[in-house]
Amino acid sequence: MRSLFTMRSLYTVGLLVGSLALLGCPKRPEVVQAGPGAVGPSATTAPATSAAKPAPKTAEVPVTRPAPPAESSVKPAPAVTPAVTASESPLKDIFFNFDDATILADQKQALGRDFGWLKAHPEMKVTIQGNCDERGTEEYNLALGERRADAVKNYLVAEGIAADRISTISFGKDRPFVLGHDENAWKMNRRDHFAMAAK
Repeated sequence: MRSLFTMRSLYTVGLLVGSLALLGCPKRPEVVQAGPGAVGPSATTAPATSAAKPAPKTAEVPVTRPAPPAESSVKPAPAVTPAVTASESPLKDIFFNFDDATILADQKQALGRDFGWLKAHPEMKVTIQGNCDERGTEEYNLALGERRADAVKNYLVAEGIAADRISTISFGKDRPFVLGHDENAWKMNRRDHFAMAAK
């Protein structure tokens, strides 16, 4: 008799707890992502289905949209020069002789164009990256790359670019521009490269 009473009590308690759980936690509606091509005002979301009934598979139908009406009263926007992002540089590399940080006469023309661009874009800052070829020790090439970067910075500052717009760094021989172990590769790796950053 006592076990029958205990079983009925447990059954009643279980029934009450289950009912409260169902009443207290309403089911949230399921959100179904629209398939490819079903985007915009004509797209519909699939209704929530129970796990026992899988949704029938249907073939995708391409959605075509009418072209927007022409607006004759709109004036075209004026042409705007796109801003330079930090990842691209319109400035040209400056190249050096072996074991030297002197700016060569034939590099001054390219450096003059770089100066003109920097003068026309005062909102941009630049980092001059000094680089060397693979010959020499790591320490020596880091110092040589620094001298090369400083030489170009000093040239630009002397021409009128504010010193606080120019920073320098040396990569020595760690970032070769051209892979190879001959003069054709080495002459391309003895360079200063400009990396751009907005102020």
